[in-house]
Amino acid sequence: MKSYKKGLTEIKFTREDLVTTAQRLHIQLPKNLGDLLYSFRYRASLPESIIKRAPEGFEWIIRPGGRALYKIVLTKQTYFKPTEHLSETKIPEATPGIISKYAMNDEQALLAKVRYNRLIDIFTGLTCYSLQNHLRTTVPDMGQVETDEIYIGIDKKGVHYILPVQAKGGTDKLGVIQIEQDFAIGASKFPTLVCKPIAAQFMSNGAISLFEFELSNQTITIISEKHYRLVGADELSAEELENYKTRTN
Repeated sequence: MKSYKKGLTEIKFTREDLVTTAQRLHIQLPKNLGDLLYSFRYRASLPESIIKRAPEGFEWIIRPGGRALYKIVLTKQTYFKPTEHLSETKIPEATPGIISKYAMNDEQALLAKVRYNRLIDIFTGLTCYSLQNHLRTTVPDMGQVETDEIYIGIDKKGVHYILPVQAKGGTDKLGVIQIEQDFAIGASKFPTLVCKPIAAQFMSNGAISLFEFELSNQTITIISEKHYRLVGADELSAEELENYKTRTN
């Protein structure tokens, strides 16, 4: 971190900085620098030489800073993960078998299960419609961003909502950066709609966790989390259905 000085909370850099630094250190870079940055933003941990310079209770993340611009930023919250021992709700499986058979990867399978079982509607209490898969667009101060699926929702009063959805397989991490980008998509591309970013993740036990997020004072927090298990019709008992009636939330 050549530009780092003790006390800094943000360090800006460009792709060209990566190239010149790699040349100076005699490091062979991959041809696609975008993949390298994507990996460090969403999958891999940053190098130990960067991690150790974060104060206790903080971590470094890479945020977009505009077209071909990035910044390493200190933050308290970097990833969200499902809460252990949260109660589950069984939902009769409605995914067509042929879709499950030919889903290409965990993310695609998860998006399909969420869509065919109307989990966004159930989770939010809104009537929702899938508008577009894998939306890639440009937003101010961030540059190019992407979300896995966009839903449009409407409530009983007629209010319209935009719901960007991030889908994660069991081993992928759900990062705060992705939710920041989803809020930015809502504000930039759908400014008259209420933005409700949603995340869906396969859990190791086979359930699906759903999160809804809130942005307050530039801080992203989880406002709601639910776990759903897709089951056959004969796996949902009358006793379980009766118990669901007693739930307060």
